[in-house]
Amino acid sequence: MKKSKLLSSACFFIFFSPSFFASSFAANTDDKKKAHDHGHPIEEIMVTGSPHAKARFDIMQGSSLLKGDELARMIETTIGETLSHIPGVSSSSFGAGASRPIIRGLGGARIRMLLNGIGTADAGNTSPDHAVAVEILTVQKIEILRGASTLIYGNNAIGGVVNVIDDRIPSKIPEEDLTFKSRFGFGTAANDISGGAAATFALSNTFAFHLNGAYRNAGDFNIPSSAESEILKASEGEEHEEEEEDTGKAKNSSVENYSAATGLSYISDVFSFGGSLSFNNSHYGVPVHSHGDEHEEHEGEEEHEEGEENVRIKLDQKRLDLKAELNAGFLIYETVKFRFGLADYNHKELEEGGVATHFKNKEWEARVELVQKETNNWHGSAGFQMKDRDFSAVGEEAFIPPTNNFQMGMFFVEELSLDVATLEFGARYDYQKSKIISDLAAKSLTYNNLSFSAGAALHPMQNNLIGFSLSHTERAPTTEELYSNGPHFATASYELGSQNLSKETARSMELTFKKESGDFSTSLNLYHTWFNDFIYSHETGEKKDGLEVFEYRQKDARFYGAEIELNYVIFQEGLDRLSLKSFADFVNAKFTSGEYIPRIPAKSAAISLHYETEYFTLATDIKITDQQSKITKHELKTEGYTKVNAEIAYRPFGADKDLTIRLQATNLFNAEMRQHTSFLKDLLPMPSRNIKLSVHYNF
Repeated sequence: MKKSKLLSSACFFIFFSPSFFASSFAANTDDKKKAHDHGHPIEEIMVTGSPHAKARFDIMQGSSLLKGDELARMIETTIGETLSHIPGVSSSSFGAGASRPIIRGLGGARIRMLLNGIGTADAGNTSPDHAVAVEILTVQKIEILRGASTLIYGNNAIGGVVNVIDDRIPSKIPEEDLTFKSRFGFGTAANDISGGAAATFALSNTFAFHLNGAYRNAGDFNIPSSAESEILKASEGEEHEEEEEDTGKAKNSSVENYSAATGLSYISDVFSFGGSLSFNNSHYGVPVHSHGDEHEEHEGEEEHEEGEENVRIKLDQKRLDLKAELNAGFLIYETVKFRFGLADYNHKELEEGGVATHFKNKEWEARVELVQKETNNWHGSAGFQMKDRDFSAVGEEAFIPPTNNFQMGMFFVEELSLDVATLEFGARYDYQKSKIISDLAAKSLTYNNLSFSAGAALHPMQNNLIGFSLSHTERAPTTEELYSNGPHFATASYELGSQNLSKETARSMELTFKKESGDFSTSLNLYHTWFNDFIYSHETGEKKDGLEVFEYRQKDARFYGAEIELNYVIFQEGLDRLSLKSFADFVNAKFTSGEYIPRIPAKSAAISLHYETEYFTLATDIKITDQQSKITKHELKTEGYTKVNAEIAYRPFGADKDLTIRLQATNLFNAEMRQHTSFLKDLLPMPSRNIKLSVHYNF
């Protein structure tokens, strides 16, 4: 299929989609009634996953929104750890430099990582020791959608979407000519010094300029116990006694990263256009790095062993972003939105001062979305999306050949708001073409995917919602799943892809209950996903170059689970307020043949108590993670743990002034914490007690 044909198909799809006819039948009426207003607060508005911004309460799938003071409290060194205290979310946890979110047991290519609505354009999906190219210190807010019913971001959102939003391309003119946000902090567990600031200037009534920057420097972090777990020691038996134990520090876990972005926007009532240039540099250690079975003799093995604790990753990304919006209506559409991102990503893995492997990722992504006029309570959008990625790896860990991956998608979503219910439905078509660049004779692999979703939300009363959604999602195999053929030391494996993989299909069902009543609110999400041809990494039992051989295969699987949240204001008088928040979640994942799927997060529950006054906030958080004993024959059980955090925040100029001095203690009782989702869970625990001091100043 030629790209010109794809573009023609996109135009046909957009202008003759059901959304066109859905509004056309009502276009001659004078009814301008707005969608049903459920009266939920503006601060809970989300822009991800819907053709128009809506309150989080009205989103039918599991969702979370982090911003303001809550985001400031949760910031960690990586995006994965920052989100790991959200219901249904855990992290891949590969040291202090790299960690990706895992949503409902799904990670990697099944989670769509976005920066302002466009992909992050990095190599984070390639390996768990590869960082996500996002700077957490200058983030404005983070929106998380859990589940597969979000069609507008593509089939890589089969497990969920994380959209990191900053203001690098200003979306409005500052009312006071300048907005400024800053954060500076220090942590004791790794002597972590960090700081970030962002400013947006009003150059005129129509032009705004943005500038942000961040820096972090952290040493090797402290650990509360020996590096290896007691379960691993027991499994090794007498062999373990000959090895020297690591205690106190996670060797080679230090991190240094710095980033900056600048942007300029023209903004008017009818048209806005802006662009930004940014760079993100990170230099971090891989705390555990193995070249295979140290008991096997291979030529050059001694040199490898000497370098085991000196593997460093140097990441560099340069990025151009463009954004435009036209609010002059035409046909049935009121707004046209355009987003474009172009990134040049380099990633060098250094051993003994030299480059062992060099990863390169050149990627661009473009997205056009047409938001239709709201007519007779119909609201929706249609869109078109393209992405092109050239990826290569050269050197010792070049387990993937140079490849090109082209993707194109077309979608529509539609919503009908009635007095007691909201109906949603949508569809998406995706085309993918993958090929090996270095082999001219290699056959291109093409995939055509169709995805659908439908849902209904009932509103028995204004402050109640009962939602039910269904989705059918098809995902094409990734470059790594298709073409891997080489050693992958981060996961101590020799990976083999398969060009015979077919598309993966997921049929999902989700039931949602939400209630808000005065000082009380709660939500419950129940979900079940049936996978046909689930793509997974199968341990063959063979060895190559001293590494266990893993081959990408397919097998039917199912995931099911639940998340529950509860918020209650116990007491409030004036600016004094005592509130309680809690959540619990679990996910169960098995192949239909009966075996468990590896690295599935354990059950967890959390409770937090916050007391706020005009000048102070006192808070304590307790999270209990259960043991994980539902494992494969190649995994070890993971013990549970309890993590206790405490905090005091001081606002010297009162609640109306944006100066906050915050003192936090995380893992207060120095618990040994290991995440079952991590490849390192038996080789390295999570950090020990950390005392953090931070200062936030905004105006």
